[in-house]
Parts: sequence; structure tokens; C-alpha cells
Amino acid sequence: MIDAAGAPPGLAVLVQRRGRTEVRRRGVGVINSGRPIRTRQHYRIASMAKAFNGAVALGLASDRKLDLGDTIGEWLPGVLPLAEDVTIAQALQHTGGLPDYIRSDAFIEAILEDPAQYLSPLELLSFVEDTALEFEPGTEYGYSDTDNIVVGLIAEAASGRSYDRLLRQYVYRRAGLHRTSLPDVTAMPRPFVHGYDRSDDGLLEDVSETINPALAWASGGLVSSMRDVNRFFRAYVGGKLFNERVARSQRDFVVGSSSPPGPGNNRATLALFRYRTSCGTVYGHTGSFPGYRLFAAASANGRRSIVFTVNSQIVPGIGPERVSDLIRRAQKAAVCRALS
Repeated sequence: MIDAAGAPPGLAVLVQRRGRTEVRRRGVGVINSGRPIRTRQHYRIASMAKAFNGAVALGLASDRKLDLGDTIGEWLPGVLPLAEDVTIAQALQHTGGLPDYIRSDAFIEAILEDPAQYLSPLELLSFVEDTALEFEPGTEYGYSDTDNIVVGLIAEAASGRSYDRLLRQYVYRRAGLHRTSLPDVTAMPRPFVHGYDRSDDGLLEDVSETINPALAWASGGLVSSMRDVNRFFRAYVGGKLFNERVARSQRDFVVGSSSPPGPGNNRATLALFRYRTSCGTVYGHTGSFPGYRLFAAASANGRRSIVFTVNSQIVPGIGPERVSDLIRRAQKAAVCRALS
């Protein structure tokens, strides 16, 4: 566990192996409560939602409602006129070169002005609609939240259903999830793990209900619980959510790290990362959102899994660097525990 100045208020690790679930906790889920993080409490899962988005897209590909080689221009003509040749597969793998809307000056200005506001997915893409690609599609890797907004909208266009309905059809029901949702307001469902970040004067501030998760939508707007996240990754990595034909497309990896980086050596594929450590290899996703840093993964057959949660956004470039490094080390220790 993490013991250093600037450590997050609370930490919880769920490890499931050989049919047994172990949970280790330290600190608190709510400051001054004395209560640790609970695995059935809701929390923002940030970029781990990209894996859920991948499950929707791959489920639709399994049902032949779309093809992973289809382009943005085929399904969303005119939405991103400079990126119409980027394919669904490239977007899921972050090799399409799409500029990241969350780094655009206009978006940053909008969120600083009103972090609780609602913006539609098309409005999110409008921040980069006239921005050139970062590189020629398929030639490099570049992590971008725009990728998953695009894929979510293509999923809606291909199915004729809302993204909410697609999540229920392809993810919640198939993986047996009961505490996962896609809110468009700042309020969190109760009970929930409170997320804290440090202000300029060093005091911890509760930021759990500050930013509207709709500003991340399919790229990071989901709320879930550690138990649900565990069920999802075991099913997703274990190939239970789509057919083998589509699953094969997830076995080609490129050089690319999740953001924040996960344990060991990171490689990217379609809405999934491979984390190769000295203890063995797992497949999953990381995430960070104001108040949270997260990691979840499973073994290739889905039978061994880890869900790792801290309730502060301590990542490279935000918060104490030493604590960020210790978090990554603790994630590796959780992988070793799951695979031992």
C-alpha cells in the first residue's frame, strides 16, 4: 500500500482469482468519516469507460451492424471533415491521429467557465472540427479522447439506438452489471466514493460532483462500482461480449501507453491495453478524472482480475511524482497477487 506525503485519502484493491475475491483497503472513502472505500460504492471510472465503448463497437461488429474498417466519413459525414478517412479500428486503437478536444483552448475555456454544463457529443467534436490530424492515420500512436466520442456516435448511427440503450444491450446485461450508468449531471448516485484533489494551498477539496461527466461521454463519463468494473473486465477480456471473429481483431498490439500509464510495459490494441510485468501479463485499462486514479485488468481468459482505486487524481504531471510512481508500483503488486 502507499505510505508517503501527499498520498490519496483512500485506496482499495480488489483481486479475484481461483473463484476467490480478496479486498484490501487503506484510508477513507470520505474524509472525516473513518470509513474505507467500499467495492459496491459508485465512483467515476474515467477512461476505463473507453473499454466499455469498445465493447459496444465490437458487439455491433459481431452483429455485423458495422465493420471495423468503416470510416468516420461513411457514418458521420461532415462532422470531422479533415478526418473522414480515419477508420473505427484506428480510432479505437488511438492510431487515427484525431486531435484531442479536451486539450483545445476553447474547450478548456468553456469548462473553466462552467464545469457543470452539459455539452452534447457533437458539440464536443466541434472544438476540433477544423483542426488538422496529428499524423497520417495508421502511422503513429496518439492517445485522444476524441477517438471514443467518434466511435460512440458511429455506434448510434449504425444501430439507430441511443448510446445508453447500446450500453444496456451490449454491456450491462451481458456482463451482469447493476451499478453502472452514464449520467449527464454532476450529482453522483448514493452511496459513492468521494474524490479529492489538493488546492493551491495544499488542502484537500472534494471534487466528486464538480465536473459534468457528459463532457467526457463515451470517452470517460461512466459511473460504476469496483464490483461492476471487475465483472466487466473479466467478461470483456475473457471474450464473453462478442464473437471470436471480432475478438481476433483485438490481438494486434502497437506501441502505446494508456493514460495514465499502467503497470509494466504498456501496449495498445482496440479499446484495450496489454500490461506485461515481471509477474505476468494482464489486459485492461487505466483512468483518471478529477478526484480519482484507476486501473482494472484481467488475465487473457478472464479468470484472474484486479480493480485498483485511489480517490485522488495523482498522475504524472499532477500531484507528487513520487506518489504517482508508488501508485504504479502498487498496481504491479496487485497484478502479481492476481497471477500468483
